[in-house]
Amino acid sequence: MTRIGISKQQTGFTLIEILVVLVILATLIAAVAPNILGRSDEARVTVAKSDLKAISNALDIYKLDNFTYPTTEQGLEALVNKPTGFPEPKNWNKDGYLPKLPKDPWGNEYQYISPADSKPYDVFTFGSDAREGGEDHAGDLSVWDE
Repeated sequence: MTRIGISKQQTGFTLIEILVVLVILATLIAAVAPNILGRSDEARVTVAKSDLKAISNALDIYKLDNFTYPTTEQGLEALVNKPTGFPEPKNWNKDGYLPKLPKDPWGNEYQYISPADSKPYDVFTFGSDAREGGEDHAGDLSVWDE
């Protein structure tokens, strides 16, 4: 049974309409993708700076409890597990000062020296190239950098 006077309308999209949408999407992706993809190095540097600040805060609390910073030999591990050797931490927090030691965003260990030059300690990372020196995201980052 067909009703007389009612025409069947075509539904769906034509090939040209789909192609126009694809061209618009490709143009948007081409314009936005370089801006997003180019920021991954900046994001890693930001994460490293945040990690350095957290480690620095934990070191300061360690010093408040134990009256001295861990030695270079005791290292950052002293923030997670009670260190041995001199100076022995007398008031080491049984829960530690960090739940675990973070790795830098490039998968390497953070470096620690105490004392360091005119500062009580230095915590740093060598950046993406894992070597001393470098520029931009491959450059060294220290807790003392501004």
